[in-house]
Amino acid sequence: MKNKKIVFIIVGILLVVCIAVVAIVLSTKKDDSYRIIKVYEFDGDGVVNRTDLGDIEPYNNMVLESGDNIKLNTGLMTLKLDDDKYVYVEEHTEFDLEATGTAQDSKTTINLKSGAITNDIQNKLSGESSYEINTPNSTMAVRGTTYYVQVYEDDKGVNYTRVSVFEGKVTTKLMYADGTVEENEVAVDGGKEVIIYEDDTTTDYVGEIQDIDYSTLPDDVLLIVGDVMNMKETMTDEEIIKSFKGPFTVTFVYNGNVFGTQTVKKGECAQIPALMPAPSGSWDFDFDTPINEDTEIVWK
Repeated sequence: MKNKKIVFIIVGILLVVCIAVVAIVLSTKKDDSYRIIKVYEFDGDGVVNRTDLGDIEPYNNMVLESGDNIKLNTGLMTLKLDDDKYVYVEEHTEFDLEATGTAQDSKTTINLKSGAITNDIQNKLSGESSYEINTPNSTMAVRGTTYYVQVYEDDKGVNYTRVSVFEGKVTTKLMYADGTVEENEVAVDGGKEVIIYEDDTTTDYVGEIQDIDYSTLPDDVLLIVGDVMNMKETMTDEEIIKSFKGPFTVTFVYNGNVFGTQTVKKGECAQIPALMPAPSGSWDFDFDTPINEDTEIVWK
């Protein structure tokens, strides 16, 4: 009898241990598979439409679901996906969000219908993960980067997609009106951008890949880019915007004193002053060089 009690006690202890181990395993598995998708920051006029609930007013830390339609009319909104992906939403923007998979093997698709978003994917995606953005005339994929996507229409009804890559690389493919996707892809590197158009007859790229025209980007986007690039640690908001947009001051120095100044737009060239400070010598500068920062030119 005593031996049977001992056996029961041992069996009971083993059962408790097994239950605890199973609980730990299940808990760990849940943590590994759970994706945190939420409205990280919101202040303005917007709405989240969910199929089974209808329109919901967004709020900070609101948990989003795959299939949600998101609109921001005015104000600001930032989404956080997992722990390392951020979507900064511009005013007058609408998109559908599809987010499946696990935190380690995530599948994210944003169907951008109108407006613009800035995407910050801080860590390189795993081999099984994907992050794609679809617009009416293109689709693009990344593995880890910071980039801006804008959808807009001109006064003639032609649709455009602008893809500006600040860091990393984005691969783009054309999407035609019937939904088919071009097999060939075009890669856009950091510091470059491409524009895609769609009219009544065709979908194609507007010219070649070119340098980003920062002067046409909204100031809030430039501040986001500056923050991502850690510029805010050493620069004010005004300095960040100026560094991207200009204009810049060119200072001409003779014998340690300011001889004159010029205000030059970003990417344009300074002009040789009409007056010379001395009969001999020259300005130590190549005046065919575009000005992209405040510049000092010395007479030698």
